[in-house]
Amino acid sequence: MIDETTLPEEGLSKDEVLSLTVARLCEPGAEASELRVPRDRPMPSLDALAEMMDLLRAVLFPGFFGHSDVAGRSMPFYTGSALDRVLNLLTEQINRGYCFVCARNNREPCTDCSSRSEAVAIEFVRRLPRVRDLLAGDVQAAYDGDPAAKTPGETIFCYPSIKALTNHRIAHELHELGVDIIPRIIGEMAHSDTGIDIHPGAQIGPHFFIDHGTGTVIGETCIIGGNVRLYQGVTLGAKSFPKDETGSRLVKGLPRHPIVEDDVTVYAGATILGRVTIGRGAVIGGNVWVTQDVAPGARIIQARAAEQLFIDGLGI
Repeated sequence: MIDETTLPEEGLSKDEVLSLTVARLCEPGAEASELRVPRDRPMPSLDALAEMMDLLRAVLFPGFFGHSDVAGRSMPFYTGSALDRVLNLLTEQINRGYCFVCARNNREPCTDCSSRSEAVAIEFVRRLPRVRDLLAGDVQAAYDGDPAAKTPGETIFCYPSIKALTNHRIAHELHELGVDIIPRIIGEMAHSDTGIDIHPGAQIGPHFFIDHGTGTVIGETCIIGGNVRLYQGVTLGAKSFPKDETGSRLVKGLPRHPIVEDDVTVYAGATILGRVTIGRGAVIGGNVWVTQDVAPGARIIQARAAEQLFIDGLGI
């Protein structure tokens, strides 16, 4: 059935309908103000950030991404050329991110954004060896943690966990450097591709692995230790969202997500909410709902399932 409100007004030509529609879409109005750029400033470019991520992936995993025939003698040239392009792209995008936030908050534009953006981009590049080392540990954790993996290289090529963590490790460094909006965009690129949603603010320790991964959510203020393994559908989220004194706006930035200590395993579908601590070496079973601290070494499973297994074992 055709909605008559979408049909051209009676008697108007095609050109008149187009002109009228353009005027309506472009007229000032509070309802549409959030959908527009308040100032005439270029916004962050998804295409430029995608190019940057492709270059960084090739630098961090040479031969796996980018040119597949990178050899020992050519690697310094190739890496230097890629990083030079990354610096140019990132400097511009950081600058655009600053302008985006200034515009949305109706702040006056800063006078040193360009030089500040370049300094942050240079500092980010300086941190890349550490990012590479963390990712090498993540690759090893994926290989060691999955009997189906034939080589570590297979996890680099094929595992959504490695793709998501590559984006996250990069986004987290930019987040720590105070970069606006760009870290969220980089995180959401991986979310769209893998189904793994990690906020760039989350602190994730070494040798981290998400098996399968689809539907995993890790919130902004999560702190995750080393040698932690999650499975698909795990949520490390917030239990509640406090509001300000007016009761109309959420209070942002409060620690509201779980702390997961070293050597923890969380199985598929588990939901852990609030600023709770999952102690070292604990195991959280599948589809368990956790809103309280869990002691180190504890095993948390569904009570009904465990009881039924006990009854079945007795032959009752």
